[in-house]
Amino acid sequence: MATTVSDRPGYGQLLRTPGAWTFLLPGFAARQPFAMLTIGIVLLVQHTTGSYGSAGAVAAVSGVSMALFAPQSGKLADRFGQRAVLLPGVLLHAVSVSALTVLALTDAPLWALFVAAVPTGASIPQIGPMVRARWAAMLGPTPDRPASPLMSTAAAFESVTDEFTFVLGPVIATALCTGVHPAAGLITEAALTLVGGLLFAAQRATQPAPRAKATAAEPHASALSIPGVRVLAVTFLGIGAVFGGMQVSLTAFSEEIGHPGVNGVLYGIFAAGNMLAGIACGAIAWKSSPRRRLIVGYVALTLTASGLWAVHSVPLLAGLGLLVGLCIAPALISGYTLVEALVPATARTEAFTWLTGAVALGQAGAVTVAGRLADAHGASTGFLVPLAGTALALMTLLALRSRLTPRSPGRTVARGIGHREPVTVD
Repeated sequence: MATTVSDRPGYGQLLRTPGAWTFLLPGFAARQPFAMLTIGIVLLVQHTTGSYGSAGAVAAVSGVSMALFAPQSGKLADRFGQRAVLLPGVLLHAVSVSALTVLALTDAPLWALFVAAVPTGASIPQIGPMVRARWAAMLGPTPDRPASPLMSTAAAFESVTDEFTFVLGPVIATALCTGVHPAAGLITEAALTLVGGLLFAAQRATQPAPRAKATAAEPHASALSIPGVRVLAVTFLGIGAVFGGMQVSLTAFSEEIGHPGVNGVLYGIFAAGNMLAGIACGAIAWKSSPRRRLIVGYVALTLTASGLWAVHSVPLLAGLGLLVGLCIAPALISGYTLVEALVPATARTEAFTWLTGAVALGQAGAVTVAGRLADAHGASTGFLVPLAGTALALMTLLALRSRLTPRSPGRTVARGIGHREPVTVD
């Protein structure tokens, strides 16, 4: 599908892409629950067990399970089509969340919650990567045309959409858990996943062609065999550490000061910073390369995250959380944009799910560690987790940044993956 753009592509042009709205609206509804799951688990399990450590551990099992299974889901979607993966996935997720909720409310042993958390995380529908793959199929390079300039705008738009869900999701989940019932957040998450996922799966016209049909003779190599994808995965682990550390630490901080309802507001401000930065990134006609923007954004993220542990008032924490959020979007958008240069269309959904899974894995580890620290030493120590995660990821990114340079034309990116056209990077 050809798209005509000007020299300064913007959101208006992107949203006028034929067929875009048919998957954007159901995709937004289907991805909304993703931001509700972790905080919903933490609030319910903490209510039933009285321990942030236990709550964080159960949420972490769910996150690790998602991180392990999401790339396999992406690979299957690339091979057999998104609909074939989504239909059984959303049904399994609804059943798994319901089982976890019932076990928590009946004071089941912790090991039973861990068991239920595995299919809960494994079945999370990968709507974000699937939407990004649809944009890539519509706007990415083909043998007949170069990549559209709208590709970076699409990456920014998806980051804004993701972060808008993280503005709404935690606030909705917290309000439901504290104002209606501790289980209301998870019940709503399961219902939204089921309805939104089925609506998104019904949009068959815009899904990328399954690889089994489009390139049947091509071996099914993993996107993770591309060195740049591995570097980006480590980088996104650090971003996940920010999300997980902030969720648990802000919850613990709100409990410490005796105002649990402020948790959703604080996390919403943090996510709003991310969303605002994403809007700005998509509106700017960048002259610097995605790799340079990723490095600069990650340095800023590490620096702002370094002060969270020392802040003890709501206004200051809200302000610093806003700054941290402002630094996340440029890193996320740049990383996703680099996938377009590093990975061919036949493996993009899988590549996107590796990055999404890396965020989930980083979030799972951060939730566990921050929960233990908050239980033992208070909420402020939990904020050390975002600093440690981003610092370690930044060192990896700087050391291996050369692997984020696409190969020259005609050279194989990864065995069984294919060839790429040249892309300009610094």
